[in-house]
Amino acid sequence: MRGNFVSLHPYFKAHPGKREAAKSAFPRFVEKTATEKENLFYGFTINGDEIFCREAYQSADGLLAHVENVGAELAEMLKVAELIRLEVHGPARELEKLKAPLAHLNPAWFTLKASVEK
Repeated sequence: MRGNFVSLHPYFKAHPGKREAAKSAFPRFVEKTATEKENLFYGFTINGDEIFCREAYQSADGLLAHVENVGAELAEMLKVAELIRLEVHGPARELEKLKAPLAHLNPAWFTLKASVEK
């Protein structure tokens, strides 16, 4: 994971009584994401009714390809859960490529300043 790697951090809150419905969408997201060439890792974690998707891509282009790839699944998820926070982390040059295409999601932008990469 060197250089341009970016990560997306969406936090969802399941609507009352809809946690199981939200969880049932996970396999479809994972199946679609498994086909993406630039995906580095992807998975869901849960804390009560809060759902977090941990995911990273080799570049801004890979992240944008993912957002397009799972659009239908995201639309379904948003019927049973609210997107309560969205963060994008990465080097400034990659974040700049994402600001216009992701502006409608109002993410928090985290610019990489120091790291250890192996």
